[in-house]
Amino acid sequence: MKASSRSTLWWGLVLGLVLALAALGGLYLAGYRLMRHLPEDSATSSRERKPLCYVSPTDPGFVRLEPGKDEKGQDLLPVYPTQPGASPSGRTVTFWRSPTDPTYIRDKPGKDPQGQELVPFTGELAQAPATDGKKERKVKYWVSPMDPGYVRDQHGKAPCGMDLVPVYEDEPGAAQEGAIAVDPQVLQSMGVRTAKAEVRELSRTIRAVGKVTYDERRLTVVNTKLSGWVERLYVKATGDPIRKGQNLLDLYSPELVTTQEEYLLAWRNFNSLKKSGLPEYQEGARRLLAAACQRLKYWDIPDSQIAALERTGEVKKTLTLVSPTNGIVIKRMVTQGQMVQAGMPLLEVADLSTVWVEADIYEYELPWVKVGQHAHLTLTYLPGETFHGQVQYIYPYLKEATRTARVRLAVPNPGLRLKPEMFAQVDIISPVKGASVAVPQEAVLDTGERQHVFVALGGGRFAPREVKLGVRSNDGLVQILSGLNGGEEVVTSAQFLLDSESRFREAINQMLKGREAKPAPTEGAPPPAAPAAPAMPPGHRH
Repeated sequence: MKASSRSTLWWGLVLGLVLALAALGGLYLAGYRLMRHLPEDSATSSRERKPLCYVSPTDPGFVRLEPGKDEKGQDLLPVYPTQPGASPSGRTVTFWRSPTDPTYIRDKPGKDPQGQELVPFTGELAQAPATDGKKERKVKYWVSPMDPGYVRDQHGKAPCGMDLVPVYEDEPGAAQEGAIAVDPQVLQSMGVRTAKAEVRELSRTIRAVGKVTYDERRLTVVNTKLSGWVERLYVKATGDPIRKGQNLLDLYSPELVTTQEEYLLAWRNFNSLKKSGLPEYQEGARRLLAAACQRLKYWDIPDSQIAALERTGEVKKTLTLVSPTNGIVIKRMVTQGQMVQAGMPLLEVADLSTVWVEADIYEYELPWVKVGQHAHLTLTYLPGETFHGQVQYIYPYLKEATRTARVRLAVPNPGLRLKPEMFAQVDIISPVKGASVAVPQEAVLDTGERQHVFVALGGGRFAPREVKLGVRSNDGLVQILSGLNGGEEVVTSAQFLLDSESRFREAINQMLKGREAKPAPTEGAPPPAAPAAPAMPPGHRH
């Protein structure tokens, strides 16, 4: 490259550099002039100001380097550095700071721990946020954010080094005894679930095992009022069905034969004196005939046989006993040719058109069972078929061995498919009259003496509520007789954690009440006397 070319290249580079510097200078001057004409608020908002410290709005001596609250629970106000040449938007305050330790700040001149004179500096105090006419909140006590058991009545530091957190009187944890407030994130980690108290009709199905038995009101015992011999037995075996009026047996009794002959004599005497003109003889014959007829009726001889005796005039050797009811012979205590005594039971007949089913239920199920309630019965040997019955009687005593009560059901038995001594599954439908408040059973905390639920107040707030319980249904609900209204929301899980926190909060309130009730010592009063030392046992020496 020639010398002239190199010279031209160098002059071009210098000229470009000069033009670039001139452009930068022009841009700088233009920006400076623009910033001078902007409002002060826009200039200050373009860059973020860092607070020098934080001070209490009512106590200038309460100064901290981090945001927080003062002893009255008020938020600390930030103090910003003042801008040179700018008019402050807030109140200007002056503090003194150590020249070697920026964290050592005081509201009055003095010396730092090293003996150096404090250096003053001026700051702009930010305006307190508007309160919208709200009343100043009053702190009830202070608690450590890491240890709920560390409670103080004044602001300070916790053992962990963190500032104590205030608990205000208008918070649910302080205003309502036992109430607590839990952060939503903590609630989620605890697995707290809630359910609404419903106003609904409750019902319960009592399931028990029943046993089919005879209807004792339909049992009949056939006996005789005469002594004699069974000439003929029409019922040959136990289990035979019989109808009302059916012949059961023929009984020969010498006493019966004699009574029939006496009746025939009285009958003939009455007929012979009927046409005579002696009224007193006619009356005597009539009375004799009536006494003999009544004697035969006392022995259960039917009127048809007495009429046949009058018509034929022949004495029958045997008396035929007939069935007084329909049913099944369940016991046969006599055989043909056997001699029987008066009053001896001969046959036992049971009417199985209706049977009893006796079921055992537990003590806690007794409030659900009432006479007249409907019941369903199922049997294993008749799958898919259901029998219907009704609660007829509740026995007024319990079985000592099983601690169960016996319930008697009356069940129609068409076709005699229900047989005594069978076992059946019994379901008693027990509705509660009228609608009532009901909550899930898991929502109730039962201490044995009292029952509580935790009511969700909203916003992570919970309050314990004492309730009175009623009956329990099969679908997991329990009746609330008092203490809770329909529509209120109750906690159904993790309520034991809430209960422990509530008890702890209640204990704190009681402790603070005890402090407030304790009288302060008056000025000049003598200090309380120390407790006397316990007396030494006899013979003890130092």
